[in-house]
Amino acid sequence: MSADDDRRIVRRAALRVGTLVASASAVAIAVGVGILIAVLVAQARTEGGGRRGPGAGTGGPGTGGAGGGDRFVVDLDDVLPWVVGLGLVGVVVLGLVGWAAARWSVRPLDEALRRQRAFVSDASHELRTPLTALTSRIQIVQRRLQRGERADEPLEQLRRDAQIMDDVLADMLLTAEGERHTGIARVDDSVRAASDALASLAEDAGVRLRHGELTSETVAVPAVTVVRMCAALLDNAIGHAPAGSEVTITADVDALEVIVRVQDRGDGIRDEDLPRIFERFARGAESGRRRGFGLGLALVREAATRYDGSVVVERTSPAGTVFALRLPRVR
Repeated sequence: MSADDDRRIVRRAALRVGTLVASASAVAIAVGVGILIAVLVAQARTEGGGRRGPGAGTGGPGTGGAGGGDRFVVDLDDVLPWVVGLGLVGVVVLGLVGWAAARWSVRPLDEALRRQRAFVSDASHELRTPLTALTSRIQIVQRRLQRGERADEPLEQLRRDAQIMDDVLADMLLTAEGERHTGIARVDDSVRAASDALASLAEDAGVRLRHGELTSETVAVPAVTVVRMCAALLDNAIGHAPAGSEVTITADVDALEVIVRVQDRGDGIRDEDLPRIFERFARGAESGRRRGFGLGLALVREAATRYDGSVVVERTSPAGTVFALRLPRVR
């Protein structure tokens, strides 16, 4: 969302608030004046000539003075409590109107702050894994250089990791502006790119990444987004897989969708954690490795939903967990 869009939102909010305050104030004043008039009429009594008698001349007896008109008299003691009460009610009503207007006026600011907090937390999470992989690869380069070995391969991997970080950040910035990207991706290429990006993390954790059958079908999702989702699912699996085990990723196809499955050999997801596993900042039991922040799976679900896909826990048990990511095929 651009700065011009933000200004338009603020102007519309100001117009709505002004209209609300003016309308509510006009209604409150009209109702108060109407009640006060009704009270005055009900409490009034007539004094004066009353009806003019038969044959009575102007100014004669029974005329009540010149013109013979009646006068309406109101006792102040009867009306004053109503005036004071209506004034107090008016103050309360206008106070409530001001409170409602204030809440309405800050709603765009609240939404902007919410988006800002979400972007900061999402960006921090999404860049955390590539940064950890970069650190691991830098250590590999240092060790090879110290032993006098060539470091061409890890340096090329470092370049790819840096490019992934740049792509992820660009994707998140566009997403934060409320845009839905267009593009397609070959599933097998995206899965391999995600696996390569997390290979060093898996090695550090003592976990082996294994590819099962990978379809070459394309999906109606930008490649960088597919890589992000696969990397998040792999990162989650590595974080919960015991050392010496393996994490398997496969991709097959049905009539409408491509299904990417990521399986680990961890302890499974507890029953009480399943209903909130895809909620932001929801975390299961710690695995003893780097601390998670409960954002990865939530971001996968948000991204999948944005492109008419889905992600579910297909099965879980003490023998491991399988996540299934479904994305629409290009037909």
